[in-house]
Amino acid sequence: MRKEQRRRKPGVGWLVLPVILLLMFGLGGCGDSEPAEESRIPQLDGLTHESTMELDYAEGFDIYNYSDGFQVIDVHDAQTGSSVQYLLVPEGGSIPGNLPEEMIVLQKPLDHIYLAASASMALISAIDGLDAVAFTATKESDWYLDEAKEAMESGAIRYAGKYSQPDYEMLLDDGCDLAVESTMILHTPTVQEKLEGLDIPVFIDQSSYESHPLGRSEWVRVYGALLDKGEEAEAFFDEQKEILAQLDGIENTGKTVAFFYLNSQDQAVVRASDDYIPKMIEIAGGKYVFTDLENPNKDSRSAVVKMSMEEFYEQASDADYLIYNASIESPLTSVDDLLQKSELFSKFKAVKNDNVWTTDKYLYQATDIMGQLIQDIHVMLMDGDESKMTFLKKVPINASGGE
Repeated sequence: MRKEQRRRKPGVGWLVLPVILLLMFGLGGCGDSEPAEESRIPQLDGLTHESTMELDYAEGFDIYNYSDGFQVIDVHDAQTGSSVQYLLVPEGGSIPGNLPEEMIVLQKPLDHIYLAASASMALISAIDGLDAVAFTATKESDWYLDEAKEAMESGAIRYAGKYSQPDYEMLLDDGCDLAVESTMILHTPTVQEKLEGLDIPVFIDQSSYESHPLGRSEWVRVYGALLDKGEEAEAFFDEQKEILAQLDGIENTGKTVAFFYLNSQDQAVVRASDDYIPKMIEIAGGKYVFTDLENPNKDSRSAVVKMSMEEFYEQASDADYLIYNASIESPLTSVDDLLQKSELFSKFKAVKNDNVWTTDKYLYQATDIMGQLIQDIHVMLMDGDESKMTFLKKVPINASGGE
């Protein structure tokens, strides 16, 4: 018999920068994140609310702890106050009566997960939770995480169709007990409805809307709750916080950084000024070259901003450093690659001063170690040892590696 569940359709969350980070990194603010308001805490028949998890950076969820090992994960929209609540029922536990009609029940153990939110794989791997993932929406050839590749090679994790076209028969026949989706699923609501109609509950990860880099990584606490890996999640997240602690109080260098890539329409694709990438640059001791950039589409929650090459040149040509975001496009092999895309790059200060850097495709899937990217940027700004970097690589002038 399949596990009983109740479900609702979630809304998209837009998350704001938590107050704690503003203090820790000289941006203003105070203290640890405040506990959730009393009125937000679900009242469950026969269960006593014992505590609310204190969060450091994340704004998009709360976790409420109850007696007998029950938990509620509340994924919410900080602007509207709307939320989706998931009741985690411990193995062997009985579902409480009189639950809110739209609360989604997740009966543990959750050990046959269909993971369509590829950026969550690193967080699950970080807490030794891959055994719970049975299916993925990402093909083996598209994984850049070694653990995911190895699991697919061994058959421990199988490809079950992309998020918009899952293999429903495989998921149903092999006992899928949870579909973990990114917010992309909101663009294909019929898929969500079909999964739920097959008694496969859907959990939507909204970590991509976090405005601080470690807000994204802090979603490891969500997966710790889902997979009974709370201690592992805390230990891992403490390591990421320690990286930031080592940078606490550093003096800003004043050096400017442009983070971008060029799309197939020859547009520069950058991040809005309030995105997590500019915050990484600031924490690392630099300044994002776009000081007051917003998405021109006021109705969009996306931090992506597109501009013509001429507009990009006008605003970023004097940047001290260029970082090419190759998590979407192919990594640069040389500065010549940039010049082939546009001759305007020959006039950029960073190109003239041999300060062009690139990420690789691993970055998008490495939500578990965002702290390392901040550390990389700091090393770059300080002209430190490139061999100690995780994500960044200096781009040679030509493909042979010559200067």
